[in-house]
Amino acid sequence: MDTMRDRLAPVLTRLLDGDPRVAVLLAEIGADGFTEAGRRHPDRVINVGIREQLLVGAAAGLALTGLRPVVHTFASFLVERPFEQVKLDLGHQGVGAVLVSAAASYDWPAGGYTHMAPGDVALLGTLDGWTVHVPGHPDEAETLLRHAVAAGDDKVYVRLSLLSNGDALPVDGARFRTVREGRAGVVVAVGPTLDDVLTATQGLDVTVLYATTVRPFDAAAVRRAAGAGRADVVLVEPYLAGTSTAAVNDALTGVPHRVLGLGVGRRELRRYGTAAEHTAAHGLDPRSLRERIGGFLGAAARH
Repeated sequence: MDTMRDRLAPVLTRLLDGDPRVAVLLAEIGADGFTEAGRRHPDRVINVGIREQLLVGAAAGLALTGLRPVVHTFASFLVERPFEQVKLDLGHQGVGAVLVSAAASYDWPAGGYTHMAPGDVALLGTLDGWTVHVPGHPDEAETLLRHAVAAGDDKVYVRLSLLSNGDALPVDGARFRTVREGRAGVVVAVGPTLDDVLTATQGLDVTVLYATTVRPFDAAAVRRAAGAGRADVVLVEPYLAGTSTAAVNDALTGVPHRVLGLGVGRRELRRYGTAAEHTAAHGLDPRSLRERIGGFLGAAARH
């Protein structure tokens, strides 16, 4: 199966050919995929070199002229390094762009901590007006990328990962999807965590919601799944643990509830290993999830 990132250049090339507003900005990373597109559209395929602050600043400048810029590099270089430009050049000036990242939280451990960005979604959450898509499959990534480019002049972040679920589900760029129904708790699985969550909760009496768009947060779906009584909610996020805990609390205001936020821990893992080893070390593999979710929900979740 191809990866989410494998879809990026072909999809954007078709959008460049069909929409004169679309522009693509790169900072060396991924530039090879746009060689032919750059020949056809030299004024709208721009490689700024290894200058990530300029990358975002130039995107804002193009947006001010009426273009729809799509900006791509590793997450740590797209959100963290040029955060001031994301905050001011885009947000403060009131213009939009589509930021499309690669490498996610720890997809390329050999690259070291400089190439890891588990805090990206939490950091964007400090800013107003961002839509954040976290696809769990290449087909979903393609759909959400098209949604993002077509979203007028909005500010959109699309978080691509090498990690993937086995099958794609229909996604609409807004709502959570109910994958399994139960009565003893709610588990929200974000993006590529879904397969492991479904394995971990097999036989547990829980509702599983699948989230591929996490900002805005689908509070209505959580309220419906939680029901009228006391609610227990587990969040499983492929980035910093607890990133959406406040959003769940806001969704359940007035409802007695508990929230357990599972995700990537704050402790730096200095033995980089493999992505699968990082998943296990952060307690996001099926066995660990089973223990943590089952322990939190207790005997009521077991049939």
